[in-house]
Amino acid sequence: MGQRALRRVLALGLGLSLGLALLCAAALPAADEEGNQDESLDSKTLSAEDQVKDHSTGTRVVAGQIFLESGKSDSQSEDEENFHSQEEEKENSLEELNSLEVSNLLNKDLEEAEMQSPVLTAIGGTADGEPCHFPFLFMEKEYAECTADGREDGRLWCATTYDYKKDQKWGFCESEEQSNKRRQMQEAEDVYQIGMKILNESSKKAQKKVAYQYLLKAADMNHTKAMEKVSYALLFGDYLKQNIQSSKELLEKLTEEGSPKGQMALGFLYASGLGVNSSQAKALVYYTFGALGGNLIAHMILGYRYWAGIGVLQSCESALTHYRLVANHVASDISLTGGTVVQRIRLADEVENPGMASGMLEEDLIQYYQFLAEKGDVQAQVGLGQLHLHGGRGVEQNHQRAFEYFNQAANAGNSHAMAFLGKMYSEGSDVVPQSNETALQYFKKAADMGNPVGQSGLGMAYLYGRGVPVMNIFARTSCLLYFIQLCFSRGINNNDIFFLLDGIGVKKDYKQALKYFNLASQGGHILAFYNLAQMHATGTGVMRSCHTAVELFKNVCERGRWSERLMTAYNSYKDGDSNSAVVQYLLLAEQGYEVAQSNAAFILDQKEASIVGENETYPRALLHWNRAASQGYTVARIKLGDYHFYGFGTDVDYETAFIHYRLASEQQHSAQAMFNLGYMHEKGLGIKQDIHLAKRFYDMAAEASPDAQVPVFLALCKLGVIYSLQYVREINMREVFSHIDMDQLLGPEWDLYLMTIIALLLGTIIAYRQRQHQAIPRPAGLRPAVPQQEPPPEHQPPQ
Repeated sequence: MGQRALRRVLALGLGLSLGLALLCAAALPAADEEGNQDESLDSKTLSAEDQVKDHSTGTRVVAGQIFLESGKSDSQSEDEENFHSQEEEKENSLEELNSLEVSNLLNKDLEEAEMQSPVLTAIGGTADGEPCHFPFLFMEKEYAECTADGREDGRLWCATTYDYKKDQKWGFCESEEQSNKRRQMQEAEDVYQIGMKILNESSKKAQKKVAYQYLLKAADMNHTKAMEKVSYALLFGDYLKQNIQSSKELLEKLTEEGSPKGQMALGFLYASGLGVNSSQAKALVYYTFGALGGNLIAHMILGYRYWAGIGVLQSCESALTHYRLVANHVASDISLTGGTVVQRIRLADEVENPGMASGMLEEDLIQYYQFLAEKGDVQAQVGLGQLHLHGGRGVEQNHQRAFEYFNQAANAGNSHAMAFLGKMYSEGSDVVPQSNETALQYFKKAADMGNPVGQSGLGMAYLYGRGVPVMNIFARTSCLLYFIQLCFSRGINNNDIFFLLDGIGVKKDYKQALKYFNLASQGGHILAFYNLAQMHATGTGVMRSCHTAVELFKNVCERGRWSERLMTAYNSYKDGDSNSAVVQYLLLAEQGYEVAQSNAAFILDQKEASIVGENETYPRALLHWNRAASQGYTVARIKLGDYHFYGFGTDVDYETAFIHYRLASEQQHSAQAMFNLGYMHEKGLGIKQDIHLAKRFYDMAAEASPDAQVPVFLALCKLGVIYSLQYVREINMREVFSHIDMDQLLGPEWDLYLMTIIALLLGTIIAYRQRQHQAIPRPAGLRPAVPQQEPPPEHQPPQ
């Protein structure tokens, strides 16, 4: 922490302590004739209007406010003198403290302390217009706030004197309209809580649909959180029928109420042109308001827009600001095992390569693993536990089942299961209560068996005092042993190297930390990416690079919880709901997910989304192919070339198509791009015709991919024929024959040889035709009748 930050913290602490002490000294409680009750100063404030009045009884409380007499008692003066003497000692000890800053903070704190809420006045009843008295006594019970006890209509009321039974002085705390509105909101909150309980506790689709019916009812009662849930469900088609127009109406209402989620989603509608006319300017405004309200997705969208220059001037520093804020939240949620599993499945790759593994587990395979786990297979239990703990590969996240599988494997002595149980107890959840002591026991058992996750967890526990007493900075060196064991057991991990960065137990060495962070990042460790980004952003141990920091922070941000929607969108597409899938992919594409951009473009390219007009399909697909290509996706770059070549969503432009093909060929070494370049050189499209360059690109395509060898062979055959015809066309045949000397070429009797060859050819042709004529079968109906021959006589007469 810098010196200026330290001064500000000390000044703030001094200001708060001074303000609290002044309030405590000035508000010593006096005896109340009716109740002798002490008032807490935590929620009471001073009334500047009543401080100048003369109250003979000292202080009195009306509707939660403390009214003070203007004079000071002897005890108050003594307390203030003691307080001031203590403050002088504090000021002397803080020589470097900025007095002006202290006074400004102190004045600000005192001004906030003196701010008054209006006096709560009784409405109607027997004391209309009189201030409420808190606490008041009703039915042998004291009330410090308005209550509905004793009334069947549920309206809040208060007494204007301490003893209601004695004085019968009361009034309502709210008007009838306010009461109805409050009861309606309370009813909406109850309905919302019922729906959320069903939604969180059930994994069945039918139950989730029931839960959304409760949320829909609460949304109709203007419950803000329910409206947010329902508007998103209508937008994406989650357990409610997709209805973009109804979702837009709810989002507009939420935006008017200042909901950051509503502002972000409405900005998305304007950015993608769903239900409204597309307007990037309006989208930017709503995204900005959503980010100012603290919406992380809005921050992520703005970070990507500033990074790519979409609708705004490209600004690396602005992108860094937004991405760093989101990355801080993501990194704080990352556990020892690396966080959420992100499934990046490309629809285009699945179509072109049907046999390619998508990373999904078939239902039959999952059932097989469950069968093995029930039979006591420890590895199957640990594997299923990890799948249910993090979710992914077609398995929904379920902490209860994960805990059960890990327990079974741990009871069988598996160290991995013990380590994961320690992790679950360390983090805590709705299923497993948070317990550092229990987590420490499991981590220690796993570490003793050489498990890397257990060693890492045990080292972190000793370092930060989780379940054990906190060690001082010198004693922490011993916990480094656990991380050294971790290094030998599984290589370098992010947890092993922050010692080098912070200089805990070892000499501070930024270069070594950078080296090990790079090694850990190669294994996909999110915290390694995060720390590398911080080092590049601040120039710690490395030359400052905003561009590198933004790319690393972007990688971290894409591992947030919202990445789970990638699998939701994929499942929707597989279930045949292309409209729901494309909307989800479009939102993720706005956040900068390259795989979502390419998948959204693929669905639009196939014209499978009916919510997008036919005339807008190709232009929107072109937009997202372009964004995916700018992030290095080869197929997207080739698609851009195809769109400009054939005029899909744009005018036919061979030169631009040639540029995209060349980029894909040079940067990604795409065989398809090389083949297309060969074809364009062959035909002279967008470039000067050159058969030699065409052959060169065809040969390069065959070398780049074995799959291209057959089409390249056919193309080369075609190219050979074209080359031969072109050669024949270019030469003069009469001049060629005039220069040929047949006597010299074939000999002086070449004419006899030629006549002999021609005669043999004629004889061969005549013989072939005669044999072919004899072999022609006759129709069965026209077959001539065979005359019956008389049998020869047995004995012929002698001559």
